[in-house]
Amino acid sequence: MRVLVLGSGGREHALARALHRDPSVTGLFCAPGNPGTADIAENHQLDPSDPTAVVELAGRLRVELVVVGPEAPLMEGVGDALRRAGIPCFGPDRAAARIEGSKAFAKEIMAAAGVPTAAARVCEAGSEVAAALEEFGPPYVVKDDGLAAGKGVVVTHDREVAEAHAAACGRVVIEEFLDGPEVSLFALCDGLSAVPLMPAQDFKRAYDGGEGPNTGGMGAYTPLPWAPPGLVEEVMATVVQPALDELRRRETPYVGVLYAGLALTSAGVRVVEFNARFGDPETQVVLDRLATPLAGLLQACAVGGLDPAFRAAWHQGAAVTVVVAAEDYPAAPVKGDVIEGVREAGEVPGAYVLHAGTALEDGRLVASGGRVLNVVGTGPDLAAARAAAYEAVGRIRLRGSHHRTDIALEAAGSGAG
Repeated sequence: MRVLVLGSGGREHALARALHRDPSVTGLFCAPGNPGTADIAENHQLDPSDPTAVVELAGRLRVELVVVGPEAPLMEGVGDALRRAGIPCFGPDRAAARIEGSKAFAKEIMAAAGVPTAAARVCEAGSEVAAALEEFGPPYVVKDDGLAAGKGVVVTHDREVAEAHAAACGRVVIEEFLDGPEVSLFALCDGLSAVPLMPAQDFKRAYDGGEGPNTGGMGAYTPLPWAPPGLVEEVMATVVQPALDELRRRETPYVGVLYAGLALTSAGVRVVEFNARFGDPETQVVLDRLATPLAGLLQACAVGGLDPAFRAAWHQGAAVTVVVAAEDYPAAPVKGDVIEGVREAGEVPGAYVLHAGTALEDGRLVASGGRVLNVVGTGPDLAAARAAAYEAVGRIRLRGSHHRTDIALEAAGSGAG
């Protein structure tokens, strides 16, 4: 099978790595990819959000599957264009991708499908914002209605901060705060049915202890030793399948991965958000543990042949990923600094490095984005995986960079994994 992966970040490098390890993949291409994907695939420079350019490239490369990594191409109709051209695409059409592209639309789907989620209000005027903040009280949860690359949410006890974020966004969703730990679950969907992958947990705040601003994600781990038994089955039955059924009822069948961001509250499972693509950096650990070859699963979704009774096989042990971020990320990340030590980091037993925001300039590897590298550690349990990841992180040199030191710390301390 010849496969094209769209995107240039750590998630796309993780997807390419998993596809590269699949013996059924005979040709692997990334557009635009990054210096890391160039080692395992053939990179092609184009704008992945340009449907015409994507269809032309996919046709020229004679690919049998296009895997869309980021959300922006989906909202630009890349999936629609590929399907019109008869090219199988793993990723929803624009109409179905609105489940991520509009928080208000996602709430509408959840309400219609009976999916458990936080009470919310869609607000545009300042008076509506004030009334909603008053209704729900602190901590205030304010979400940009549109795409915001994982950074459109503010959770704060400071009402002025909440009001300022709402004013900057325009249309927002304000909702009640959900207590309890958060879990990410990916479900692979063919429009009718879905199969789950392994749940993971990511770390959104920039600094240790959950301090600092929200980011696109500073690290992740799997498995979750503290997750309640039957969690995956419950979420598939009460969240994923009802959402799929509602989208199909609206004649917008959902094909691709449905990312359910969940809070395990004192009142039960609640959906924090839906995303229309693999989460980043959870993908990096989930795909590391996946033993089932990936390409056939994604193609079955794209062409409508997914077996709802299928359950993926998983490697034993655990995986932890730590994000190495550029100076001043997420506010105004500094770009252009030289990165050293990547090869040495990859020599740590059980560890490897995925490129997220890197570029080559005059033959030197430099930072080109906020989240620069994803360092993945693996081992027989979370403690061992953490140790491998952080030993590898310690070998990387990037001026001004920062990373969290507490990824999976509490879970590893439980002694399970």
